[in-house]
Amino acid sequence: MLKVFSRISRRRALQGATAGFVAFGLLLWWLLPLGDEPPTGTITFSTGTPLGVYQKYGKLLDDALDKNMPGLKVTLKNSAGSQENVRSVAIGHADFTIAAADAVAAYQLDGKPGAAGLRGVARLYDDYVQLIVPRDSPIRSVADLRGKRVAIGLTNSGVRLIATRVLTAAGIDPKKDITPMADGIDTGPERLKDGKIDAFFWSGGLPTDGLKDLAKHYAFRFVPIEADLVAKMHEQGDATHYYRATNMPESAYPSIQQGSTVPTIAVSNLLMTRKDVNARLTEWITRIVIKSRDEIGTQVHSAQLVDLRTAIYTDPLALQEGARRYYRSVKP
Repeated sequence: MLKVFSRISRRRALQGATAGFVAFGLLLWWLLPLGDEPPTGTITFSTGTPLGVYQKYGKLLDDALDKNMPGLKVTLKNSAGSQENVRSVAIGHADFTIAAADAVAAYQLDGKPGAAGLRGVARLYDDYVQLIVPRDSPIRSVADLRGKRVAIGLTNSGVRLIATRVLTAAGIDPKKDITPMADGIDTGPERLKDGKIDAFFWSGGLPTDGLKDLAKHYAFRFVPIEADLVAKMHEQGDATHYYRATNMPESAYPSIQQGSTVPTIAVSNLLMTRKDVNARLTEWITRIVIKSRDEIGTQVHSAQLVDLRTAIYTDPLALQEGARRYYRSVKP
């Protein structure tokens, strides 16, 4: 009886070891490069403004690509943000970029040059709209911005697009009812600190370095953007249904929020390219985006939210063929 039990135990152990080996093999297959030499060549990646999440993410992704695809030269190109990024890829001035879904949809709906050739690679993380004022400011709502000096983002930025829609939803004409200022995350914090603006809009991943730095030496707070404004934004056109009401978690800027969440708006960010970009190259890049999530996430907190299960949802863009191949290859 003991010998029979011993044989059964050994068999189970062998089966367990075999299953573990297979699982380990599958993990390696998912992590290791595709079964041939990585593509080579040169690509341009349009990022964003200094101190913004797009630029930081782009630099870290460039590092990951260099490590896994040493023969690929990546040129990083600063930009004003989402609207400029979409156009740059559409007309061939860049090959890959990150842009918010609302900016992509607006470009498509307007039928601008190259819109039909735009394709998705991965849904990355959400941008949160952040409306910042001095701690002692009398501004308590978006409606209180009337008559104020308000930074609404750089021309052709995603911030400009969404800030204009927020103001309009609150009954404020961005051209007449405020003094609009073209500041982004690179200049807005310092100008707020110096008293040159009364408030500024920012839309980005959480937390954004420019605001983390400001919080170290200046007392500011966030103005809530309530759900009723989001509902009014949805009435402004098809591209606005990508906005959703949410709360900025209290962990985003702990010293500023002091345990409180902030009602606001979120919109998803997409890694995107064009239909005519080499599919094998795109397949490799898609794999590395997923593979490098945790490494990039140590420095860009929002990148930790990149997920294989949600990355395929790149609406309003269809997946690029190379990205489609990758997701099919890892489908359980």
